Amino acid sequence: MSKFPYRFITIEGNIGTGKTTVCKLLAEEHNLKLVLESFADNPFLPFFYENAERYAFPVELFFMTERHKQLQENVLQPDLFQATILADYFFLKTVLFAKNNLNDNEFRLFNRLFKIMNDTFPKPDLLIYMHRPVDVLLKNIKARNRDYEQSINSKYLMSLQNAYFDYFKVEQDIPVLLLAMEDINFTKGSPQYAKLIELMSTQHTPGVHYIKFDA
Repeated sequence: MSKFPYRFITIEGNIGTGKTTVCKLLAEEHNLKLVLESFADNPFLPFFYENAERYAFPVELFFMTERHKQLQENVLQPDLFQATILADYFFLKTVLFAKNNLNDNEFRLFNRLFKIMNDTFPKPDLLIYMHRPVDVLLKNIKARNRDYEQSINSKYLMSLQNAYFDYFKVEQDIPVLLLAMEDINFTKGSPQYAKLIELMSTQHTPGVHYIKFDA
C-alpha cells in the first residue's frame, strides 16, 4: 500500500523540466500506479514544431483524445493493489496548451470538445508543479536530443509557463505545490528527494504552496 495520503497525484511542469524521470523513480520505489504521457505517439508533433500555425489544431486534438483514453483507463478504474496513481500530466493541461497554441476560432471549437471530455474526470488530489528557469529548460531539451524538440525556443517555453501560472492564480479546489527547483535534480537518497517524499506524505490545504529547493 502507498504511504501517501492521496489517491491521485500529478507531477507537472514545462517542457524539459524532468517530470517523467521523477515520476518513474517515485513509482518504482513506492509501488505507485504510473501513468506517463507518450509524446512520441503523436504523429503531428514534429510538424507542429516546424509549422505551429498549420499543425496546432491536429496536434492538440490528438493529445486530448489520447490523454482522455489513458486517464479513463487508469484513473477511473480503481486498483486494489496500488492505492496511489501517479501521472506526469493532468488533463487540464490539454486546454492550457490549446489556448496558448490555437487561434480564437480553433480554440472555441476545441474548448467545447474539452469540456465534454473533462466532465468525466476528477482533478488530482495533489498537483506538484516543477518550475525551472527557461534557460535551464533549454539546456535540458538540448541534452536529451529529441529531434522534433530542437526548434523549441525561449519565447514558446515562457508562454507555456505563463499559461500554467495563470491557472494557478484561480485554482482553489486542490493543493498545488509549486517547486522552485532552479537546476537541481531529484536523485534517490538526496536531501532534495527526501524533501519531495515528505511533501507528498503531508496533507496540504487547497491553493498554491510555494516551496524553494536549494542545491
